[in-house]
Amino acid sequence: MLRLLRGTVLAIAGAIVLAACGATSGPVAKPSPSLSWGEPYPVDCRKAKCVALTFDAGPGPYTERLLDILKAKRVNVTFFLLGKSGVARHPDLVRRQASAGHELANHTWSHPRLTEVSSAEIRRQLTLVQEQVKQLTGRAPSLMRPPQGRTDQRVAEVSRSLGLAQILWTVTASDYRDHDPEVIMQRVLKGAQHDGIILLHDVYPGTVPAVPGIIDGLRERGLTPVTVSQLFAPTNPQPGRVYRSMT
Repeated sequence: MLRLLRGTVLAIAGAIVLAACGATSGPVAKPSPSLSWGEPYPVDCRKAKCVALTFDAGPGPYTERLLDILKAKRVNVTFFLLGKSGVARHPDLVRRQASAGHELANHTWSHPRLTEVSSAEIRRQLTLVQEQVKQLTGRAPSLMRPPQGRTDQRVAEVSRSLGLAQILWTVTASDYRDHDPEVIMQRVLKGAQHDGIILLHDVYPGTVPAVPGIIDGLRERGLTPVTVSQLFAPTNPQPGRVYRSMT
């Protein structure tokens, strides 16, 4: 009986100590992440010869390495995020993108050709990503890119109602098809131009290894890689309207 009482006393004392240290018997809830959307590296595209560098369909398995490269090169880009396979699976990378000053934009929930679905589905595809990004970072995107660049009047109307400008591109390396980093780099540099928009993907194996050479090559040509909104500043792309370049 004495042994039992001694064990009970020790158990109660231990529980008091654990409680004082913040321990609980169940899983400890993680604190809510702070919501933030950092400022990009300052660039005045009225003075510099800028070109927007954009990445579609992530985050994915190569995005973390890409973020390390961009940080080392002091470059901000625009990420057109895919909801189902990107944002939903990699929320921490979305938060990191935002906090590092990169621009987050909408590339739909599951990448359908928007011209081939109903207006209600267009709205659902875009709204899901808007809500997810806002929940993770405190701000919803103001830009979208229709999958494969396919758009029409219905896509424009829904985009306008959601406050989203449509951003296409002036050059792509077709990195979804060819995964050779050297080929990707050369295609981008050949087509890059002042006030243009470069389309890449951070979900294919050859793209991220090509990025250091792309950034260096752009700078050697007198071009400064920036986000889409930096390219258009001080004005903003208008919701619903389609842009293939700044000019």
